[in-house]
Amino acid sequence: MTQAFSGMPKALGHIRVLDLSRVLAGPWCSQNLADLGADVIKIERPGVGDDTRAWGPPYARDADGNNTSEAAYFLTANRGKRSVTVDIATPEGQALIRDLAREADVVLENYKVGQLKRYGLNYASLKEIKPDLVYCSVTGFGQDGPYAHRAGYDFLIQGMGGLMSVTGERDDLPGGGPQKAGVALTDLMTGMYATVAVLAALTHRDRTGQGQYIDMALLDTQVAMLANVGSNYLNSGKAPKRWGNAHANIVPYQTFACADGHIIVATGNDGQYQKFVEAGGRPELAVDARFVTNPLRVQHRDVLVPLLAEMVGTRTRDEWIAQLEAVGVPCGPINDVGEVFENEQVKARGVAIEMDHPAAGKVKLVRSPMKLSLTPAQADLPPPMLGQHTDEVLRDLLGRSEEEIAALRAKGAI
Repeated sequence: MTQAFSGMPKALGHIRVLDLSRVLAGPWCSQNLADLGADVIKIERPGVGDDTRAWGPPYARDADGNNTSEAAYFLTANRGKRSVTVDIATPEGQALIRDLAREADVVLENYKVGQLKRYGLNYASLKEIKPDLVYCSVTGFGQDGPYAHRAGYDFLIQGMGGLMSVTGERDDLPGGGPQKAGVALTDLMTGMYATVAVLAALTHRDRTGQGQYIDMALLDTQVAMLANVGSNYLNSGKAPKRWGNAHANIVPYQTFACADGHIIVATGNDGQYQKFVEAGGRPELAVDARFVTNPLRVQHRDVLVPLLAEMVGTRTRDEWIAQLEAVGVPCGPINDVGEVFENEQVKARGVAIEMDHPAAGKVKLVRSPMKLSLTPAQADLPPPMLGQHTDEVLRDLLGRSEEEIAALRAKGAI
């Protein structure tokens, strides 16, 4: 379905974002802001654009089923934005960025530490011409510390930041060893934290008139999102290990193989455990002295889990889900992505949307999960073609004439 909210108020309709970021963490932040109504101007390199434009296949397809130039990866993080091509290595391009910054509330960038200073586009420089500017930098390791100069990538940070040490099957089981998450969680979470930080800084600016600098680092985010795993270490002194699809502190809270697939069983308390084994025809496991409380089940998991696995394997996935839902035991299937988008709840919530696109005709996207009753997240613009809005922005926002725009293009500045 197409998401349309014409005439609806926009929470950030008064905000303009100058987005100098590429790939995922920064663009994820600016897409959140665009969904909430901000005017996001995405600056891209002439002729090349955001790196992810080339991260295909797959690509969006046109009405005849042929691939377009628009990589599906790029589409995922760039809706709602206007694309302007500027070569910031040229004096003319740098002047354009400074002029655009004067008209912006937020600048977002993910260049290497110190790189934009060479062009006079760092926070200190832009603050001189726009004192209330909110300027957010996203890097791998932050603006200071011994690793500040290093490039940071999600995969590396998942390893360095501890996530891979607790992701993957147990080392003592077949297939054991570190695994990265199936999506770029560190990039995405950094984009989410950056969104929160930008909104907080804008709120402060609106109260005080003061802009400020935001220093976001992928490594900081990854360590923060260790959550209970990090807390377990800090309060015990023991580094947590991998548990595969099991849980370090709760049993049973894991996957089981059914007769025709797999199921997740997540018993959060003793009552749910008792209902689980009774539904499986093994009531004696509910009263066994080794398993009556969760701490005991954790202690004796190597004895209990094989018994539960044998029990679950006697029935189909759908049979188990129906029986456990009927008695209030949290459970669910392990869907592939195709099954996800065919799920009745996902369809009922309108998660998949379709938008008009100049090259593909229509593109399918995933809408923002932020549902606000008065100012809903809106997908007004499809992910832009490279440089699609260059002339529009320079003409309407900066007042450049057609002759001036042509001259900038002739010099390679746009």
